[in-house]
Amino acid sequence: MDTFTQLANGFAIALTFENLFLAFVGCILGTIIGALPGLGPANGVAILIPLAFSLGLPATPALILLTSVYYGAMYGGRISSILLNIPGDEPAMMTTLDGYPMAQKGQAGEALAISGIASFVGSFFATWGLVFLAPSLVALALLFGPAEYFALYLLAFATLGGLASANQAKAALAAALGLGIAMIGVDGQTGVPRFSFGEVHLYDGIDFLVAIVGLFAVAEVFVFLEHKGEREAADEGDKLSVTGRTIPPLSMLKETAGSMGRGTIVGFFAGVLPGAGASLGSFLAYGFEKKLKNKNDTFGKGDPRGVAAPEAGNNASAGGALVPMLALGVPGSGTTAVLLAMLMTLNVQPGPLLFQQNPDVVWGLIAALFIGNIMLLILNLPLVAVFARVLLIPVRYLMPAVAMISFVSVYGISGSSFDVMMMVIFGLLGWLLRKMEIPTVPVILGILLGNAMEVNLRRELTISDGNLMALFDSPLAITLWLMAIGGFLIPIVAGRFFRRPEGVTEKEAEANVGD
Repeated sequence: MDTFTQLANGFAIALTFENLFLAFVGCILGTIIGALPGLGPANGVAILIPLAFSLGLPATPALILLTSVYYGAMYGGRISSILLNIPGDEPAMMTTLDGYPMAQKGQAGEALAISGIASFVGSFFATWGLVFLAPSLVALALLFGPAEYFALYLLAFATLGGLASANQAKAALAAALGLGIAMIGVDGQTGVPRFSFGEVHLYDGIDFLVAIVGLFAVAEVFVFLEHKGEREAADEGDKLSVTGRTIPPLSMLKETAGSMGRGTIVGFFAGVLPGAGASLGSFLAYGFEKKLKNKNDTFGKGDPRGVAAPEAGNNASAGGALVPMLALGVPGSGTTAVLLAMLMTLNVQPGPLLFQQNPDVVWGLIAALFIGNIMLLILNLPLVAVFARVLLIPVRYLMPAVAMISFVSVYGISGSSFDVMMMVIFGLLGWLLRKMEIPTVPVILGILLGNAMEVNLRRELTISDGNLMALFDSPLAITLWLMAIGGFLIPIVAGRFFRRPEGVTEKEAEANVGD
């Protein structure tokens, strides 16, 4: 009962007019930031920290404002993913795989509504997990050492490398390309530049923002230019039906309910692991759902379950990432690292004693998360029709706007013309990969996870004095290795027994993003 008493005290704090107003403002700003390609929750929170300090906010109101931005951005990332095939941030990449095809089939409204409901389910139950399961989940996270993390990332590549393509070889090639790009920069252990070709701008490696905006947004512009408006002509006849229903039918809600539940569980556990974050939670949730439910080969072609699972997963990961930050003082994601720095600046030390020394901060935050989730659901569902109307804008006007937002986003954050040029290069690479029907999602996965995978491998080898068998020392690591091997081999073996139906091309069978 002590937990419920503390939670009641937290609601007494969160329900003050000031904190409710800050949560409302944070939700709106977060949704807008999340919808803008490339910004994402980490950048959104970082941008608004000076505002929190300039207003002189104490720790609890400041944390409520910034975590509302965090949750709002996780909601908002789905908007451009579904409507424009451009992820608002990296966790929203998986939403493009089925969300954009749903929009192309005239189900943009249903896709947006399902994603909003799934985001609410993931965030809501993850917040309950934060209330009740924090101590035991932190203990589980402490079982992960470098060897276990390396095996976990290997599992992500083995099972998710092929999720964006029916062709395992092409998916493996794309993942290898992403890993190669992740190696660019100064070696963390030796200090030797790798693949920089004497260009000092490459010493810090490739900015993930530059890669994701280039491979998705700029590549989309190049595809449009290649077809010289043919796509717009084809879309003209669909303008009346493109928005679809703004409220999903009950049958669709029943169909996706299990996906939301499974995505929430997978995403929350992924978020609790320090360093894993929402990206891995979204990838794992989609991959798990596809392995479990893709009996009719509908994933990647506009299956609502392919929208519900990753959206629940990435929002549950956002809640799960707060567990190690609050209980251990270890950030579970890039965004929680920014929040951790802000708390320490306010002389609030996250860690095991936080719940005893600053209960008002912790429980006020948790109560505000419940309130913020309800606000986001109320704000997002009525606006589904407004968001869906974006598809009614002629493509000849929409694509220049996409290009402008891409250039402004990248230059505004980095202030580097070199990054803008790199974004264009990645756009050309994305266009070329689409021409060759090579999926871009494994490339992004390689860039995103490659550095963390290398760091954990080298850390384990350093600890064990170069003994490779140390990678298999724990039962948890062995289990993850076996899952990775099975996840890679099962699709290959299954492909020998189950052929694609006649008349279905490889391109149609792929869940690749874009046309």
